[in-house]
Amino acid sequence: MALGPDDLVLCAATLAKVPLLERMEIAAAAGYTGLSLFLDDLEGLGIDDAELRVRLDALGLEVGDLDPHLTWVPGVEAGGEGYQRWDTDDFLRAAKQVRARSINAACFAPGVTFEQLVEPFRELCDRAADAGLYVHLEFMPFAAIRDLDTAIALVDAAERDNAGIMFDVWHFVRSGSSRETLAREAARVWAIQLDDCPAEPEANLVDETLHRRLMPGEGDADVAGLIRILDAGGCKAPLGVEIFSEELETMSPADAAKRAIDATRKVVAEARGG
Repeated sequence: MALGPDDLVLCAATLAKVPLLERMEIAAAAGYTGLSLFLDDLEGLGIDDAELRVRLDALGLEVGDLDPHLTWVPGVEAGGEGYQRWDTDDFLRAAKQVRARSINAACFAPGVTFEQLVEPFRELCDRAADAGLYVHLEFMPFAAIRDLDTAIALVDAAERDNAGIMFDVWHFVRSGSSRETLAREAARVWAIQLDDCPAEPEANLVDETLHRRLMPGEGDADVAGLIRILDAGGCKAPLGVEIFSEELETMSPADAAKRAIDATRKVVAEARGG
């Protein structure tokens, strides 16, 4: 089964503290059909790769993206506490291990120039293509690839067929990216992370995004409208649900997964008339 626009994907950050094998069971019970993974999730499982794939298949789960690859720009401090130790070899090995669809690439270092990014991104895409993988760029308002326009320009410069965009609602809104650009480039959005936010940003954007994202449809981002723009523009990406939230952390993992999928289903139904 290939993940598509009708599939809901439980992103790793939503239940980041829950061990992978338990998270898989919770995701399937709640109704998700896909997962995104951190590479940390694959450590110390106590089962081999074949058994992991058997369990994923039995639960009806596909692995979407491996997230986030931060070390693809040589000589640049990766940032992103806890993610610096994973390189491209690690991501390719993990993708084979779980039959992942794609690698999500980001660059936190704000001082990196656009020119420094082009060739490393092109090389990452080439290596991923050899493994049958997509690569999508995630733009963030506090990072080197700060908005949708910059991400599109880098994909254009790389000139690789397996290069696309990660669309995260929070980053889209807080970066000031335009709906007109999204409508024009929607077909190049290959992965989605749904969440929401208030209209007014906090002073510390990093702290806000890591601790106080809202459920889709429960903020001011007009998530339903954004889904309609993506659909109309030909986006075929699965719908990931990525909620960094202190509120969710107070709930049981099963309740948190259900709260997130219920909110997402409601906003998807609003967007698509379901």
